[in-house]
Amino acid sequence: MAQSNIEWTELTWNPVTGCNKISPGCKFCYAEVMTRRLKAMGIDKYKDGFNIRTHSDALSIPFTWKKSKIVFVNSMSDLFHPEVPVDFIKAVFSVMNSTPQHIYQVLTKRSERLLELSNELNWTENIWMGVSVESEEYTYRIDELSKTDARTKFLSIEPLIAPVRTMDLKKIDWVIVGGESGHKARPIKKEWIDAIKVICNKEGVAFFFKQWGKPQFNINPGDPTILSDHPQHAKGGCQLDGKIYREMPHKAA
Repeated sequence: MAQSNIEWTELTWNPVTGCNKISPGCKFCYAEVMTRRLKAMGIDKYKDGFNIRTHSDALSIPFTWKKSKIVFVNSMSDLFHPEVPVDFIKAVFSVMNSTPQHIYQVLTKRSERLLELSNELNWTENIWMGVSVESEEYTYRIDELSKTDARTKFLSIEPLIAPVRTMDLKKIDWVIVGGESGHKARPIKKEWIDAIKVICNKEGVAFFFKQWGKPQFNINPGDPTILSDHPQHAKGGCQLDGKIYREMPHKAA
């Protein structure tokens, strides 16, 4: 468990570590970079690098939190990776089912396996299920998420590296949009963000603009959230037309 700087969550919990790249959004994977650092620091959990590893000892951690938390599950992996045993996925779900005071945010790029296993999992209200979509080519993940039994469904359209103009959001509760950060980050364009926001507004879906990624991507160089001492600072700033959009799904209330 670790405190998180990710704007839409509070903690990260990693009962699984490791992954592999399957689509363009993975190109500059932050988890892979972080894993190399943690391995170099001698952190035992990351001694096998970015290979998939399950950590049974981590399953007890949520029971130790004294206050309700919003938790990003497997920020350093993908719970629905094909190398994660079904029994271990069910064990993670059992922990989440048994701690209804916490909200768990699970995010995957493996929407096919998510849909395949959906009927075998216990989708309690506190489990929010999301898929990553980086371009129009991967909107099929939205359709597969929509067919699952998850009570709250969300999209992480980050990094947004190409237009996403057609999305069926009828069964989606929340959309997060963000630009890529890092030395070799690919640019985000305002018209891409605006197009997604228009769809969210039309469908009544909560819209969360996380960041531009790099200051040079931000069309407003005077955006105060670019500054690191701003209370709502994000990488590259996070204002859109002079406003900050950090809406959460109504089920978070």
